[in-house]
Amino acid sequence: MSIITTELVALDVALGATSSDVIDALSTIVACAGRTSDARALATDAHAREAQTSTGMPGGIAIPHCRTAAVTEPTLAFARLSDPVDFGDDDPSDLVFFIAAPIGADTDHLAILSTIARALVRDEFVASLRAATSAPEVVALIDEAIAPAPAASPAASAPAPAADQRLLVAVTACPTGIAHTYMAADALVAEAKKRGVRLEVETQGSSGSTALDPAVIAAADAVIFAVDVDVRDRARFAGKPVVQGPVKRGVEAPGQMIDEALAAAADPSATRISGAPTTETTDTASEHVGRKLQRWLLTGVSYMIPFVAGGGLLIALSFWLGGYDINATAGDIVASSSLWNLPDGGLQTYIGAVAFVIGAASMGFLVPALAGFIAYAMADRPGIAPGFVVGTIAVMMDAGFLGGIVGGLLAGLVAGSLARIPAPRWLRGLMPVVIIPLLASIAASGAMILFLGGPIAWLMTTLTDWLNSLTGVGIVLLGVILGLMMCFDLGGPVNKVAYSFAVAGLGAASVANQVPLEIMAAVMASGMVPPLGLALASTLLARKQFTPVERENGVAAWLLGASFISEGAIPFAAADPLRVIPASMLGGAVTGALSMAFGVTSQAPHGGFFVLFAIGNILWFVLSIAIGTVITALAVIAFKRIGRRPSPETVEAAGAADDTEASGVLASGARA
Repeated sequence: MSIITTELVALDVALGATSSDVIDALSTIVACAGRTSDARALATDAHAREAQTSTGMPGGIAIPHCRTAAVTEPTLAFARLSDPVDFGDDDPSDLVFFIAAPIGADTDHLAILSTIARALVRDEFVASLRAATSAPEVVALIDEAIAPAPAASPAASAPAPAADQRLLVAVTACPTGIAHTYMAADALVAEAKKRGVRLEVETQGSSGSTALDPAVIAAADAVIFAVDVDVRDRARFAGKPVVQGPVKRGVEAPGQMIDEALAAAADPSATRISGAPTTETTDTASEHVGRKLQRWLLTGVSYMIPFVAGGGLLIALSFWLGGYDINATAGDIVASSSLWNLPDGGLQTYIGAVAFVIGAASMGFLVPALAGFIAYAMADRPGIAPGFVVGTIAVMMDAGFLGGIVGGLLAGLVAGSLARIPAPRWLRGLMPVVIIPLLASIAASGAMILFLGGPIAWLMTTLTDWLNSLTGVGIVLLGVILGLMMCFDLGGPVNKVAYSFAVAGLGAASVANQVPLEIMAAVMASGMVPPLGLALASTLLARKQFTPVERENGVAAWLLGASFISEGAIPFAAADPLRVIPASMLGGAVTGALSMAFGVTSQAPHGGFFVLFAIGNILWFVLSIAIGTVITALAVIAFKRIGRRPSPETVEAAGAADDTEASGVLASGARA
C-alpha cells in the first residue's frame, strides 16, 4: 500500500481556523481513505504530539505527526490550505503534511517517512507542491521525492576534508523520531557546508540510528544537540563543548547553532558535557559474546546506582536522626504520625522515620532496576517490563543480586528473541507494547519461580553465611581483594562489580550483622585512594614528574577523590597506565585491608568524606584512606623514575597539548 494516495490529498481547501481544526479534518480524510477506523483516536494522538512541540516550520509549512495504534500502515495526508493556519511558527502554514506511523512500524516504512520530512527542507520541492494543479500531480511529486537515490560512483565521492577544516558533530532527535529529527539534520549539514565546516550528524530517529564513529567524536571541536529527548549514550561526548537546543531550532536556526558551536570550541569557559568519558559506540553488531555480556551488565548497574545512592544516603540519615532501630518502627511512625501529630521522640524521630521509608523504597528498586535495565540493554524497551517483573520476583524469593542478574539476562533473551519473530502487519503495533512484555514476563518470571529462584537463594544464603563467618586474616584478605578490584580500572567493569557487590549487601545489614557495612566502607575507601594519591603526587610531592596538564588535573582530583569518584584518576591512567594503575592498586589494597581490619562501617553507598555522619569508626576510615593515598603517591613517583625520565622538552610539549580536551576528561562524572 502506498504512503499517499489521491484520496489523501486536499488542494486549496479551508479546514478550519486553528491547528486543532486542521488536524481533526485531516484525521477524517485519513478515515475516509480507509487508513483508520478511529479518526478520533488518530486526532487525539496527533494533538498530544502537537502539545509537546509545535510543528510549524519556516516558509508556511506544518508537519503534524504521531505514532499511533489508530493506523496499521504508514500514512501521509497532504492539504494545501486556502486560508493559512497558525501552527506555532511566525509564518501561518498553507502546506500541511499529516504523517501517521503505526506503533511498531518496520524501519523501511519509517525511512520513507523520514525521507519525506527531509525533502521539505528543499525549496524546489516545496515550490512544486505549491504549483501543483491536481491530486495525482501531488502524489507523483511525493513518490518521486521518496524514490531511492541512485548509488554514488566512487568518482563522485566527496573529497576528504582539509586537514585544517573545522569539525563538528551533532545529534538530532524528536519525541516521535519521524520528521523534525531528519529535517534538523539536513538543515544543519546544509548550513555547515555554507560555512566550510565539516559536520557529522547522528539522527536518533525511529527509522534507525547509526552511531557516530568514536574517532570522529574524539576529533570534533564541539557538539550540537538539537533534541527534544535524551541523547542516547551521551557519555561518548564527555568533555566536548556543547550547544543544545530543541530540535525545532535545528530546523529554523541551524546557522546560529553552528556559529554558537564554533564559538564554544574557541572558548575555554564554554559549557562542556559532563560524565565519564567513553569511546563506546552503539553499533554492537560485531561485538563478541563476552563484550555484549559486559555491556548488558554494566547498563543494568549504571541505572541501578542512582536508586542505591539516593536510598542509601536517606537510610544513613534516618539512622543518624532516629537511631539504628528506626528500621523496625519507621513504617508505623509514618502511618500514625504527622508534622501536627509528632511521635515520641519529636520532630527528629519523625523526620528520621520519613527518611527511612523513602530510602527503603528507593533501595527496594535495587534488584528490579538491575534486572530491568539488563533486559533493556538486550532487547530495548520491550525488555524493561519483563526485567522489572522478574527482578521483583527475585527479591520475593530471596534470590537477591544474583537473581536479578540471571532474571534480567533471561528476560532480555526472551524479549529479544520474540522481537525478531516476523509478525503480520496488523500485529506489529501490539508486539512491543503488549505481546512481547506479556510473554517475556511469563517466561522469565515463571522460570524464576519454578526452577531458578530456589537454587539462587540457597547460593546467596551460603555466600552471606560465609561472609558473616569471616574473621581475622579472612576478612583482611577480602578487603585486599575489594581494594584491588576498585583500583584496577577506575570506574570500569571490575570496579563496578566490586561496588555492586557492596551495595547489594547493604539490605542484609543489621545490628548483629555488620559485615555488609564493613564491605561497603572498604569499597568506598579504596575507591577514593587513586584520585587522592595522584593529586598528592602531582600537586605537592613531585610536581616536576608530571606535565602541566596533569598538575591541573591533580587539583581537581582532590575534590573528586574526596567525593568517592574514582574516575578522577582516569586522565593520569590514560597517559601512563603501566605506572599509574599498579600504584593505585597497591594503595587501594592496603586501604581495603586496613578498613576491614579496623572494622570501619559505612551505611551510605556513596559520598566519600561528605557522608562522614554515616561512617562508623571515622578516625580509622580517614587513617586508612590517608595511608593508602600516601602509598599510591610514593609508588607512582617511584615507578615514574624507573626507566628513562622524560626530558624537559617532552614535558613542555606535553603541556602544550590540547588543554581543552584534557580538562574535559577531567570532568568525569559519578559512577553511573
